[in-house]
Amino acid sequence: MTNPASVEVAIVGAGPAGLTAAIALAEAGIQAALIAPRAASDHRTTALLAGSVTALETLGVWDGCSVHAAPLRVMRIVDATGRLVRAPEVRFTAAEIGLDAFGYNIENRHLIAALEARAARLPSLTRFESEAASIDLNDNGAVARLGSGETISARLIVGADGRRSLCRAAAGIESEGRRYPQTALTFNLAHTRPHHGISTEFHSESGPFTLVPLPGTRSSLVCVVGCAEADFINSLGETALNAEIERRSHSLLGKITVEPGRGVFPLAIETVRAFGRNRVALVGEAAHLIPPIGAQGLNLGLRDAATIAELAVAAHREGADIGAPALLTRYDTQRRADVGTRTLAVDLLNRTLLSDFLPTQGARGLGLYLIDRIGPLRRAAMREGVMPSVSQPRLMRGESL
Repeated sequence: MTNPASVEVAIVGAGPAGLTAAIALAEAGIQAALIAPRAASDHRTTALLAGSVTALETLGVWDGCSVHAAPLRVMRIVDATGRLVRAPEVRFTAAEIGLDAFGYNIENRHLIAALEARAARLPSLTRFESEAASIDLNDNGAVARLGSGETISARLIVGADGRRSLCRAAAGIESEGRRYPQTALTFNLAHTRPHHGISTEFHSESGPFTLVPLPGTRSSLVCVVGCAEADFINSLGETALNAEIERRSHSLLGKITVEPGRGVFPLAIETVRAFGRNRVALVGEAAHLIPPIGAQGLNLGLRDAATIAELAVAAHREGADIGAPALLTRYDTQRRADVGTRTLAVDLLNRTLLSDFLPTQGARGLGLYLIDRIGPLRRAAMREGVMPSVSQPRLMRGESL
């Protein structure tokens, strides 16, 4: 396409959050443009919680990738700190709150392939396989200029372009956050013992070590450690790395074989001061960066996508301006509580693990003890973790837009 294109919404970025927003908008009949090159193969995994799975089912995506996903039926927390004050082991079982599984763990490459296949079937969605070179914004609309030379005008820009977001910069939206003295290492593993659908999170003095089931006798691992320790682990050869991961997992899954495709991510936390402004709505890591603890990051991004799509579709049907300041203010209000509470919870958990202050360790242990012993509290915590009361967009409830 060489002539300028005009659409109602342009989505910049084609990760899971951007693709979900594009599909939700186009399925509702909104003319949309998806601006992004094809993603490189991503061996990382995502634990999709029940609401996210429901949204993907509603959008016709889940059938295309469910065979590659493993159910998470039990979540287990083990205090492996060796400190004087230790928390009890806690097990959360999905059946206790009437669910077959809390969610499903899937490799991102399979999830993105299913999302792209669904997006390709929508006549209202046009894909531009180019980077956005610049975004120009004004009171009446937005113009995206692509690296390929093409120009796209829109009423609303959905910025799904990651932590160094061009869309965020164009809208003049600032963020605040900080770095942690930790690094997250990610691996996929083969092992000799079955996982039985149980996700196990070992809490250590340097952060969580979390094993999450994949189909068959495979699991994904997120290992959060200090930066120097991360460098040491990442420097290990294949045989030594297998032995080190087996040692850290207390041989829970038997003999470990680390698969190719490890990831290294310095830990940071960041949230934008406005989720939408100047005809730009931010979703996913363009809006918030959260450590890979507790399966919150991408699930928050999918709720971002579902929320902006719901607001835009409603405005479109009313004949209103879908990029108007009032709509973006509503979007900011609806997302701030959800993102804020999840960010705070992850930050507190991480800080209590790092703290040597005895009362802090005691408070963490007491909290887990109460959750373990008090059934209604435990069930409330599980329901809130899977289906947050502050944010249940229609897609997460199984309702079409």
